[in-house]
Amino acid sequence: MRASIYRNFLKISYPATTTKTSNSRIRNIMSESDQSIGFDTPRLVTKKILAKLQHEGDGAVVRRGIGRSEQKFLDPFLMLDDFSVSPPAGFPDHPHRGFETVTYMLQGGITHQDFAGRKGTIHTGDVQWMTAGRGIIHSEMPAGEGAQTGLQLWINLSSKDKMIEPRYQELLSDDIKRAEKDGAEVRIIAGESMGVQSPVYTRTPTMYLDFTLKPRAQVHQNIPESWNGFRVYYRR
Repeated sequence: MRASIYRNFLKISYPATTTKTSNSRIRNIMSESDQSIGFDTPRLVTKKILAKLQHEGDGAVVRRGIGRSEQKFLDPFLMLDDFSVSPPAGFPDHPHRGFETVTYMLQGGITHQDFAGRKGTIHTGDVQWMTAGRGIIHSEMPAGEGAQTGLQLWINLSSKDKMIEPRYQELLSDDIKRAEKDGAEVRIIAGESMGVQSPVYTRTPTMYLDFTLKPRAQVHQNIPESWNGFRVYYRR
């Protein structure tokens, strides 16, 4: 159970370890099952996917890259949506069970509320890591006017964790650790990069890295040879 991402409005390739681009941000998301970090030989891109527009929830629009027929199986990743939602549209009450959802806001805010009365709002650059476990019913609605946009990734849980109690981890944008080297800056949402470790605990061990590259900069992110990988790429 492992992986990484490439997104250019919705060109997805997997696996990948080395990136060269300009004025771009790259989100590498991957999961691990061992602690052997790194290898020297870059992997070839084996598949590229253009994410497609579709409607979800109540009037919301998403571009889905993982979870469609072209890319159904990328264990442990079940789905990846690039979402855009404006009031009064949203994602009213719906259930989750047996996996985790990771919501990373790119612009605006989303207000989350569940059946147990837990409620909160994440804004631009914030992250909510929700472990649904044995089951949860919640809503996700826009927290302001105009388009509220972000990424949501679904990560499968192992059989031993599918019936645990639901839990949340939230990181404010200012609390996400950063590192920079040779024109490449990384926000370390989960896992480790450039020697810096995120505090997020991942039951399915995961690295989630957001890179910003200056023109002509390069970044090399080590990924164990046994990992799956995919990248999401876009230009600002």
